[in-house]
Amino acid sequence: MTELRDRHPDLPEVGRAVLLPGRAYSPAKPLLAAVSDVLLRRGWAVREVWWQVPDGLSPRRTVTWVADQARTATAGWADRPLIVGKSLGTLAAPYAAKGRLDAVWLTPLLLDRRVVRAIRANEARQLVIAGTGDTLAWDPDAAGRLEADLLALPGADHALAVKGDKERTAAYLSQVRAAVDDWLG
Repeated sequence: MTELRDRHPDLPEVGRAVLLPGRAYSPAKPLLAAVSDVLLRRGWAVREVWWQVPDGLSPRRTVTWVADQARTATAGWADRPLIVGKSLGTLAAPYAAKGRLDAVWLTPLLLDRRVVRAIRANEARQLVIAGTGDTLAWDPDAAGRLEADLLALPGADHALAVKGDKERTAAYLSQVRAAVDDWLG
């Protein structure tokens, strides 16, 4: 089951974005909420995707399912939306590459060759934000080969947090906001 929630900026709209969450990381969680706030403040309308990932999907079927969710979320919302994906949502990288869509990838699954190939193949602008302590997704070699702007946060985990260090975690969230804001131009 997937729910789409639209948020609109208080100022004139400059574009539209689609937020694709992680498996257990909803748009209400800190990273996606922070990026959404930056987008709204900059005049972007935001479509949040709230999904329940079906049990038992094979890895290949999961990629197809995420692409279908992205396709459904963009239909009738925008022809060329900015894609923002967190973790599982980064499996939409092939969809974004095919459509040459600008994208912000939060903790992309760099251990998955399909994700890395798609990010490298996408001719649009992309921002990759990852933590070097992320044992679920970080691959320094793959990160170094990406054709994207990259913010690698030392020691940050899959939530871009540093366990036991609230100050550094808060500072990293501020860096994420600033990086997205700067990248938007």
